[in-house]
Amino acid sequence: MDHLVFGVSDLEQGIDLIERRTGVRAHFGGQHQGRGTHNALLGLGDRQYLEIIAPDPEQAGTPPTMFPHLAGLTQPQFIAWAVAVTDIDAVAAKASASNYQIGGAIDGSRMRADGKLLTWRSLVIAAPAVPLVPFFIQWGEGTPHPSQDAPPGCRLTSLAIEHPEAERIGLMLQALGVADVKVAPGAQARLKARLQTPAGAVEIS
Repeated sequence: MDHLVFGVSDLEQGIDLIERRTGVRAHFGGQHQGRGTHNALLGLGDRQYLEIIAPDPEQAGTPPTMFPHLAGLTQPQFIAWAVAVTDIDAVAAKASASNYQIGGAIDGSRMRADGKLLTWRSLVIAAPAVPLVPFFIQWGEGTPHPSQDAPPGCRLTSLAIEHPEAERIGLMLQALGVADVKVAPGAQARLKARLQTPAGAVEIS
């Protein structure tokens, strides 16, 4: 697991919410130019972090391209999660071999507040369109991992998915080489993360 994506309608309110839950205040990450979003980050341990993401008011005319449902979000919640890989083309080949339609490896970038450019390639499973199947990310060569300068103090202790089609999700994760996340039956698709924080053990979903 590379990072969890916590969607909110307003970034500052999302930062406040996570601070109340964890006792740690996320730092502004930067803008996703041309993608309509901006974010704030909080470290979850070695090369893992929580991304709080929201529509960027400065890009009001640009819909959130990576997470199109973010614009209509009515309550804060996890909307995605990412798995880090070193060869995203190999993951694409594995997905295609399992008859999953992929969105193609997409180049992405974000300018940090200090002017440092972060680059990556991401891969989304486009079909079957199943909520909370992870996307994959390969960080650019020389790009510092976002967890390195994200505020520390929290640690991810467990990650689980609840889904009406739990068995199907479990099989998809296995086929994609993701085997360390629990999948349990549930009335709706939901991602649950347990964190150890300065405020104690908390669960966020």
